[in-house]
Amino acid sequence: MAYRTTLGWLLLTVMALWIAASLATGQEKKADPRQPVLFLVGEWEGTAKGKAGTGTVRRTYSFVLKDRYLYEKNVSTYPPQEANKSGEVHEHWSFFSYDRARAILVLRQFHQEGFVNQYSMNKSASGPNKLVFESERFENFDNNWRAREVYEILSSDEFVETFELAAPGKELQVYSRNSFKRVKR
Repeated sequence: MAYRTTLGWLLLTVMALWIAASLATGQEKKADPRQPVLFLVGEWEGTAKGKAGTGTVRRTYSFVLKDRYLYEKNVSTYPPQEANKSGEVHEHWSFFSYDRARAILVLRQFHQEGFVNQYSMNKSASGPNKLVFESERFENFDNNWRAREVYEILSSDEFVETFELAAPGKELQVYSRNSFKRVKR
């Protein structure tokens, strides 16, 4: 009888430990591979400076399509000025996604001019306060060019984005530098 009681308690203990381990494992979440860009979610405003002149920029980041993609909507407004006599309004949409096969973040930008830039994150050049995305290819543009997007994270509510561009055989040059402050989470 004592043998059965001891065996019963042993089985109950093993089952309890197994259930506890299963629950703990089920509650553990894998790290989100999009973690480096999650701080962007929300509404942002700021200043735009570059080849098109000096202007303002408004941007929103939100998740779309069952939270698989981080969507960016950008509107930059440049009033008429010496660097840009007629002024302009530039719009683009971007999507951040995670490419599981390559284990890398990818950024795709769709511009109103009809070209699409595809970048991948350069892990070795990126860090906790700096994200570097380098061009992989362009749609409706010469693939011999290179481009780079750099996000310098100043705080959870402020970042600077630098866009660099290089003609074939040339070094990257700053095309625009935008400073953002969070308006709303």
